[in-house]
Amino acid sequence: MSASPAVLTAALAGPIASKADNPALPTTPQEIAAEAQAAWEAGAAIVHVHLRDQHGKPTADLNIARLTVALIEERCPVLVQLSTGVGLSVAFEEREQIVEARPAMATLNVCSMTFADGEFRNPPAGVRRLASRMRELGIKPELEIYDTGHLDVALALHSEGLLADPMQFSIVLGVRGGAGADPENLLSLVRRLPDNAIWQVVGIGRANLMLTAIGLAIGGNARTGLEDTLLIRRGEPAAGNGPLVERLATVARSIEREPASLAEACELLGVAGRGAA
Repeated sequence: MSASPAVLTAALAGPIASKADNPALPTTPQEIAAEAQAAWEAGAAIVHVHLRDQHGKPTADLNIARLTVALIEERCPVLVQLSTGVGLSVAFEEREQIVEARPAMATLNVCSMTFADGEFRNPPAGVRRLASRMRELGIKPELEIYDTGHLDVALALHSEGLLADPMQFSIVLGVRGGAGADPENLLSLVRRLPDNAIWQVVGIGRANLMLTAIGLAIGGNARTGLEDTLLIRRGEPAAGNGPLVERLATVARSIEREPASLAEACELLGVAGRGAA
């Protein structure tokens, strides 16, 4: 029996790093769209998108969101996943409006938490409201799980009818304030996932390659990109998202898991994508 395809996601920029950290980091809608195409051509089926304003700061501006989605869709048929996390400085009530840009997918962060030196606020009533709106719009939630209790909350939302099957989880490891970048933490969470869940591992910083390789080897999907790691190897900044996706695709192929096509990713995730037929 052949191994299942691996759905690869490229997190193009994130809310924290700047061009001073890596000049290749995309911040404008045009730069983000160009990096989305590069990631798509390298093997990513999904691009995870944080938005920046004209000053390079995180924003939930709906006009910027709509423009960015449109520019990506002009360049390639990759699945666009907008981050409703946006940035720690942006209020939840602003962040939740970003789904009105109608992306194929969007993040759903189910719990508040300490996030490095800041606070990532996701109030229970707001999370339920956002989950309900995403279901109304037919937007696939990416459930970001930073610790064990977050999984319990996500499963409770599912039991309330706010989340449809198959649930898609991102197990995020290595954020200070969440679970550490330890293979044991990954295995512990994977064992507790529902049988029909789809999941990927997100390893932050130096743990990115190690944890994504482990995740792929045990049957999960994986994410990379300049949000997760600014380096292609120790001491060498990545020249863009494309090389990071190429590296991850090489890992997947080395264990006989081809990067999923758009059609395969859509079927696995239960998402309608452009040109997926």
